[in-house]
Amino acid sequence: MRLLRLLCVMAAVLMLAAPALAQEKVLKVGSLGPFTGPAARTGEEFKKAINMVFEEVDYKIGDYKIEFIWIDSESDAEKGARAYEQAIVKDKIDVGYGGWHSWVSLSCMEVAAKYKMPHFFAFGAGSEINDKYNADPEKYKYWVGKGWPTAYKLSQGYVDMLEDAIAKGNWKPEEKKAAVYGVDNDWGRNFGNSVGQQLKDAGWEVVSYDWVQLGETDFHPLLNKLKRAKVALVIGTMSDPPSVSAFTKQTREVNLKSLVVSDGLGWVGEWYELTGDFSDYILDMIPQWTTPKSQAFKEAFIKKYDFEPGPSTAGLCYDTATFFRKVLTTTLEKYGDLTTENITKCAEEMVIPGELSLTEGIMMKEYKYTKETFPDLVVGNDYYMFPVIQYMKGQPSMIWPPHVKEKDLQIPAWVK
Repeated sequence: MRLLRLLCVMAAVLMLAAPALAQEKVLKVGSLGPFTGPAARTGEEFKKAINMVFEEVDYKIGDYKIEFIWIDSESDAEKGARAYEQAIVKDKIDVGYGGWHSWVSLSCMEVAAKYKMPHFFAFGAGSEINDKYNADPEKYKYWVGKGWPTAYKLSQGYVDMLEDAIAKGNWKPEEKKAAVYGVDNDWGRNFGNSVGQQLKDAGWEVVSYDWVQLGETDFHPLLNKLKRAKVALVIGTMSDPPSVSAFTKQTREVNLKSLVVSDGLGWVGEWYELTGDFSDYILDMIPQWTTPKSQAFKEAFIKKYDFEPGPSTAGLCYDTATFFRKVLTTTLEKYGDLTTENITKCAEEMVIPGELSLTEGIMMKEYKYTKETFPDLVVGNDYYMFPVIQYMKGQPSMIWPPHVKEKDLQIPAWVK
């Protein structure tokens, strides 16, 4: 008799628990990134920053459990697209998020369009992405916003800073001659061609454009060529830590007598460990840990993972992941269910026209799109803005624009 009563009680408990268990739903998020390959260090920061955002809500949005499917692009457009399609077809993701390289974004845009899969806030900044979207907004609306505007909208800061320094007499180059370099991909060429044209518009002679392969670490031939050209300025960008740190060191090894812009040197937190004092006087353009919230994030990241995050990688990823989380929360509140279709509707009705933005971020005042700027974010002092910085003894100082400037541009003794 006791056994019968016990069985009845257990059955009742299970019956009461069953509805609660049945109510939990799962939303599968395909998170794209370079988790192996030459930019794996960036992918590692992305993954950890994303986890920090969703740990804050215990990986839950309402009655949905958030499950991440990590999609490894390997920094390769074809491999990235293939992995992305597999995540849709085999892993049955409901929505996509993130990414780093422009060329991977371009290939994955096609996959997202094919399967009508909304994908949010990839960092690929290439102008080709804007061109593709503008050519057919209805087809490519699923690639929902870039987390990094085109190079042209940001690189003007370098030229404005240099012209201001020359006008004030802080720098007196013998000739306004410059050389442009960059990684041979969409991002490198976009940046190089943009800043090259901006320099020409400001009266500079650009004597050469040199493109190097992703992962290249021997720049002695290139740098010796630039040394012989006697250029006052060498400016460019790369997108993987081994290349950018090697380039930075070798500018000093060949005794290059030029002011050097190494855009992206500080993208990973241990940039100084990779370069040491060879980074002194190098110019870069990345956000800084300037707010109490960003500093708290940095400290929490170091405590949790035992290495320093980069503001342009982990910092910006934390913000875009927070924006993405806000999109999911808004979708559930406004449309009732977290379905692929409802998330797409939220993107069209709320995100793209700027009805939904993020002001709770740690790196920028506001992340906001408008129909006029999409797929780029609004760029400006109160929105998305990168300061020009100069490194010295492992410390960056903001030197432009004037409203955030901490120091004037410093010219090393060896620069003519």
